[in-house]
Amino acid sequence: MSIRKRLEEIEEKTLSPFASKSAQSFGRTLYGDEPDEFRTVFQRDRDRILYSKAFKDLQYKTQVFLISEGDFYRTRLTHTLEVAQHARTLARALRLNEDLCEAIAYGHDLGHTPFGHTGETTLNEIMAHDGGFEHNLQSLRIVDVLEKRYEAYDGLNLSFETREGLARHVTVYDRPKVTPEFRKFPSPTLEAQIVCMADPLAYCAHDLEDALNAGYLSIDDVSRLENPLIMRVLEKCREKYGGFNHYETIIRSRLLVRTLIEETNIMVIEQTQTNVGKLKELTPEAVRKQKRPLVAAPQKDWEDFKRLKGFLFENVYQRPQVCIMNEKGKLILSRLFAHLEKNPEMLPRTLKNRFNQSGKRKTRRRIIADYISGMTDRYAMDLYQMMFEPYEKIMFGFRE
Repeated sequence: MSIRKRLEEIEEKTLSPFASKSAQSFGRTLYGDEPDEFRTVFQRDRDRILYSKAFKDLQYKTQVFLISEGDFYRTRLTHTLEVAQHARTLARALRLNEDLCEAIAYGHDLGHTPFGHTGETTLNEIMAHDGGFEHNLQSLRIVDVLEKRYEAYDGLNLSFETREGLARHVTVYDRPKVTPEFRKFPSPTLEAQIVCMADPLAYCAHDLEDALNAGYLSIDDVSRLENPLIMRVLEKCREKYGGFNHYETIIRSRLLVRTLIEETNIMVIEQTQTNVGKLKELTPEAVRKQKRPLVAAPQKDWEDFKRLKGFLFENVYQRPQVCIMNEKGKLILSRLFAHLEKNPEMLPRTLKNRFNQSGKRKTRRRIIADYISGMTDRYAMDLYQMMFEPYEKIMFGFRE
């Protein structure tokens, strides 16, 4: 028996009846299955994403604060790793497939632009009459088409379940239009739903910690919130850590965020167990038939959590410093796109060949959008300097 077969047997014996089993995957629907002796289909998906260029580049892409403004802020990569950690915690508690959760989590932000959501909004405005731009669908485009790692085909040839998790990643910021391929079921897998939940849990906690570290917020600001969730978290901090009120600020901040993470994970696990327990049919198919997500938090707690996100939006994301950084990103991407469209000879050689071979304006603009969305913050800023500053030397690794 191969190691893969043994791992599949372990899944069958230990995972929940609702879990996505590797042996029951719909498979690699783009270019056919490629069985592995040692890894399950979802483990292989995870590894293919992990070794992709797009994943590596996340380390130099903005989460909220431009990475050039300080080296202690989260990046898109650290956010992705934290989403994966949340997802694994939830999946393990609910006996779901951790490998599938991890694969979806690693891939969920591959399509993000430089400069965070401002970059996405900017490209969407530029591409408004040519299909728009949405980072979840761009993530799917990356793993299906844009990554070049194999001679036989473009993309990574991932399983249906992983691709579905990317295409149907729904949060406050994420509302992708579901493509026909993924409309056959009312709901995706529980694992995909877990990543949808892990995303806001992760960014709310780490954005709060970054804001506290940057001095945008203080513990006192958070303590004054009339928010039952925060009040409960602070009370647990005081109960668990006797000297909490007297600890230095950095320790109090980290204990606050740690306890918030624990509290939100627990409320999601317990509510999801309740929701799943109401199903009459104990199968993954029963999950897919549901019109509403089964992975959820209690309604009152979720409303309190959304109020906390609203507080962060007003007091962190809308601060003048952040708005100025966002405007920088918008200016850079807008000017780069316009200049490259007017002067396509400045595109890297491989893209220039594709650009010249296509006679359609829409396709040509999509090629430029692919190029710009794949840039890191640093590359975009360097390219901007090189294009628009006459005395800037062309010294950095320009893509050929």
